[in-house]
Amino acid sequence: MAAAAAAPRSFLQVAATEEAVAPPLRVVQIEGLVVLKIIKHCTEFSNSLVTGQLLGLDVGSVLEVTNCFPFPIREDDEEIEADGANYQLDMMKCLREVNVDNNTVGWYQSTLLGVYQTVELIETFMNYQENIKRCVCIIYDPSKSNQGALALKALKLSDSFMELYRNNEFNGEKLREKNLTWVDTFEEIPIKVSNSALISAYMTELEADSPVNQSDYDRLQLSTNPVMERNMEFLIACMDELSMEQQKFQFYYRNLSRQQAQQQTWLQKRRAENMARKAAGEEPLPEEDPSNPIFKPLPEPSRLESYLITSQVSNYCNRINSFAGQSFSKLYLMKALHEN
Repeated sequence: MAAAAAAPRSFLQVAATEEAVAPPLRVVQIEGLVVLKIIKHCTEFSNSLVTGQLLGLDVGSVLEVTNCFPFPIREDDEEIEADGANYQLDMMKCLREVNVDNNTVGWYQSTLLGVYQTVELIETFMNYQENIKRCVCIIYDPSKSNQGALALKALKLSDSFMELYRNNEFNGEKLREKNLTWVDTFEEIPIKVSNSALISAYMTELEADSPVNQSDYDRLQLSTNPVMERNMEFLIACMDELSMEQQKFQFYYRNLSRQQAQQQTWLQKRRAENMARKAAGEEPLPEEDPSNPIFKPLPEPSRLESYLITSQVSNYCNRINSFAGQSFSKLYLMKALHEN
């Protein structure tokens, strides 16, 4: 009997199979025009947090970002919730009508001194993950870019972190079981800036004959006090918040030790009572009483906030270390120039 021919698969079945075996995300490829739009929007509102939508295509291990548009800034939170979704849909509809990529691949946002490790960012990631399996957040820091370095990075949440966040299992036992530390919260994806051949040729024509540009001059600034002071102020604030989080855990462990001592005292009394009942020929009582308040488990505080604060502290320390090293190098250079 001839083997039955394989039934043809539908498009949805093929797409589901391809999605199941999709390679991990390796590179975020951004068009040069998109980078300029992000820089312009974040620099114009450098004193406040601004966000925008990223549009593009998910191709294999590369996430292509081909367009973006900013979200409007409103003061009323209720107005943002009411009009934000409508504004996004209207913009994507307009882009579709002019034959521009309108597939959402993530969002971008500005930051101040590299602070982005917040609960709001994680919640936004989880909301995007409900509809988009692979999305990224582009973080741009205008204050660091003013020092002569392009502060642009692409982030995503690690898979192990998202699993714990969905199940709300940020306790010590689960974190040890998953071997998850604060370093494993975010994954940074390499960014590749792409331009068409025509744009590259045009940029070559616009390039100045001088080998030195404004970014090179920005790197030679000797003023260190404002940047160091702000980093130290934010670092001290983070250390205070971390100390408050540790006090929560100390309070929890004190209550836990007190409860365990009460349980042991109660068990000793119950066992002594059972021995007396056995001697009298009566049935012993159970050694656990669920209705007793001392047997009610105490909820362990979430370690999410402490993880995020620790990540912020590490970020500030790295920035201070890097900036101090560069400042010493520039000061020694200026000292040598003055001596000559």
